[in-house]
Amino acid sequence: MAYDDTTFRRQSEQSDDDPAAYRANTATADYRARRRDLDPDDVGRRAEMAVEPAPARRWAEDNGRDRLGVHVGWEVVLLLAVAAIGYLLYRLDPASLRRPALDTLLITGASIGLLTLGAGLTLRAGVPNLAVGPIALGAALHFAENGDEGLLKAAVPALIVAAAGGLIVAVLVLVLHVPGWTATLAAAMGVIVYDQLRTAPVTVQADYDPANQAFYLFGGFALLAVIGGALGTVMPIRRMVGRLRPVDDPARRPGGSAVFPVLAALVLSSVFAVGAGILMAAQSTGPIRPGTGLEWTGLAFGAALLAGTSAYGRRGGIFGTLLAVAGLTLFLDYANRRDFDIALFAIGACAVGGGLIVTRLVETYGRPLLVPAVTDWNAAASTGTAWTPNMPQTWSTSAEPPENRPLRWDEGPWGSGR
Repeated sequence: MAYDDTTFRRQSEQSDDDPAAYRANTATADYRARRRDLDPDDVGRRAEMAVEPAPARRWAEDNGRDRLGVHVGWEVVLLLAVAAIGYLLYRLDPASLRRPALDTLLITGASIGLLTLGAGLTLRAGVPNLAVGPIALGAALHFAENGDEGLLKAAVPALIVAAAGGLIVAVLVLVLHVPGWTATLAAAMGVIVYDQLRTAPVTVQADYDPANQAFYLFGGFALLAVIGGALGTVMPIRRMVGRLRPVDDPARRPGGSAVFPVLAALVLSSVFAVGAGILMAAQSTGPIRPGTGLEWTGLAFGAALLAGTSAYGRRGGIFGTLLAVAGLTLFLDYANRRDFDIALFAIGACAVGGGLIVTRLVETYGRPLLVPAVTDWNAAASTGTAWTPNMPQTWSTSAEPPENRPLRWDEGPWGSGR
């Protein structure tokens, strides 16, 4: 190799301290090894995972603000559906949207709305309460048997028992760290046993008539639904409520931060179910029939899913619960007036099936916007053209003539006189 060779000259002229220097010798491997030891980006994710705390790893994929455009679009569809069903009901019987029939419609909407609130809250908390339907039926049977003693004397024991049951199930879920639906399914079976102890329909013996408070009852549900949906869009609150939702390893315990959301979700959903059952019994014109109550669970979760609440619990809209409950209530009244004779189990199954499609929709188009990745810094100058060792064929006049300069091997045609 000649000493004027380009590779030799470049290696000899560049110092070892130059970080952008090119080395094609044995020192290159040692330099790269030292850089891997010092640069955390070259070591890989294993070192980061070793020192990164568990909460940060758990919520690494939960960063970012969900896109609400898909929820707004779906809620517009729900609003149009509610308007269409309301128009069909008005054409069938204009008196159905006037008092006193409107009071009955509002009370039915409030009772279904309370069940839907309980279902949606437990979905967001990662502990879906499958016992809301049996609890509502058990509360209706209890109120029908003891309503003659007064509203408070009949409702307070049912509320206490439901809250205690929700608390026990929550403790079981937290201590054993098991999926919430399994524990609430066992609780639902226990409540069904209580419901089916009756061998005949129970006549309602209460004097309480909620018709005078129909607007207040439905308005209270609507206020809770809208406020809850708005709070669910705030990332810190969404994280706090959904601490039990599995993000990485479902067997990993979430820690003490998940205790309060799980307790609150299961206790409140059970209390909401008792309120729904009391309203159902108070407005019923016939006896309350024993059963399983699972059809009301299907309607509650179907309405929650149709409202835009994801089956995974992470995403949800703002006005979706109110619109879904209104549409379902109008449809049930319309089907009853048209004598369609559709089983509640069938309606609940269709609602849940449609809600699963909505879940896929909001999960696909509701993800946070991706942040562009930051590229590594490059020491090479960004000139826009590839580097070449050849000297550009340009020259400029100077005070020193070209023939008086020291000859250099790479100065184009002037090097031929060497």
